[in-house]
Amino acid sequence: MLKHRGFPSRLPGTDFQFTIRRANKAGATPLVARERYRDRRSADCRADAGFLAALIAYFGEEPFERGNLDAGRLSWFFGREVVAAEDPFDPESYEALLRIDFAAARSSFPELFEGEDDL
Repeated sequence: MLKHRGFPSRLPGTDFQFTIRRANKAGATPLVARERYRDRRSADCRADAGFLAALIAYFGEEPFERGNLDAGRLSWFFGREVVAAEDPFDPESYEALLRIDFAAARSSFPELFEGEDDL
């Protein structure tokens, strides 16, 4: 499992986890698209924005390996802002390649792109 050195392990000042410490011996937790409802708590919305901002800052437009990124947190974005970058895609692999869909990210989190015209 690739560890993304320098990627934040959690949202500062909270227990919202962004990465895992070690691989699961039984295999990677599968990525599944989770529905984000409008009535989510503001803390959850801040964690979502913080995680997506970290993904954008760390990976940009390049495809990236899932590695030690938390499956639960990724699943809130999977199929919308974060999409498969390979075909066939294995949702249960730590080596699976993903990429950020910037059009979907701008639509869902416009506050992350204020003042930036080049992304």
